[in-house]
Amino acid sequence: MNKKWQSPGKKILRNPAGFFKQVIKSFQANQGLLLSGAVAYYTLLSIIPLFSLILIVLSYVVEPEQLLKLTSEYINLILPGQTSVFMEQITHFTTQKHIGWMLLLILLFFSSMTFTVLENTMSIIFYHRVSVRRRHFLISAIIPYCYIVVLGLGMLIITTISGILQVWEGESMRILFWTWTLDEMTKTFFYFFGVIGLILMLTSIYMVMPVGKLSFRHALIGSISATVLWEIARHVLVWYFSTLSMVNVVYGSLTSAIVILLFLEVGAIILLFGAQVIAEYERIGYGEPCQGCDDFITSNIHNK
Repeated sequence: MNKKWQSPGKKILRNPAGFFKQVIKSFQANQGLLLSGAVAYYTLLSIIPLFSLILIVLSYVVEPEQLLKLTSEYINLILPGQTSVFMEQITHFTTQKHIGWMLLLILLFFSSMTFTVLENTMSIIFYHRVSVRRRHFLISAIIPYCYIVVLGLGMLIITTISGILQVWEGESMRILFWTWTLDEMTKTFFYFFGVIGLILMLTSIYMVMPVGKLSFRHALIGSISATVLWEIARHVLVWYFSTLSMVNVVYGSLTSAIVILLFLEVGAIILLFGAQVIAEYERIGYGEPCQGCDDFITSNIHNK
């Protein structure tokens, strides 16, 4: 029996539809849509302070124009078509000559809110871990600021590389049968590293946010799947809002805020649903019952 419990992959392959049915049940039991709404709301509160804080710090070592261009590319990757709404306010922050310590502390506090809420939502989804081991409150307090530092370092590295590419601006490169101009390569570079950065960020969230340990392979598979789903979802949402949606008629001047929240809500659902898949996989491996999984586990015992 113990050996059977240590092979969750084989159990899932016997009845994949049953497994995902139980994932959905557990996601509903954990109020997944409500948690996704909370993550989306706090992300909306944090996104401007987060990028503003990073740009203010990095502007001492990098040209602000390069940072603003890079930030615009990344925000467009997350919220396509809504970049100008954020860039106006972020530019206002970064162009100020004198920024007091009080404002910096406020930016730092609001920047960390998304990561704090993410950790709390992960503790609900991975409650089987929390019941065994709890994280020290100092570690929970430090984690959000570690993410801010890592994001800042990532932006610094990519900005440096993009600056090097600009040295060859206007030139072209031929690879086999294809000829690439530098401008096209730069756009591809921004998109490629943006996707890679998103995958790494999601991988770290799946590994760090829940209490306990998760294998890098499982976290990477989950993050790649979530990134692919997000790429599909954001293109569908862009098509929907540009062709079929009547949101501007219904909400008027609030249209931008509603559209941004919907984008963030969909992204949060994909993120948390991926975490729920990992959590259910773990519970089956541990042989622990989870809410909504009894039928699935029982069926596997009978199959034995």
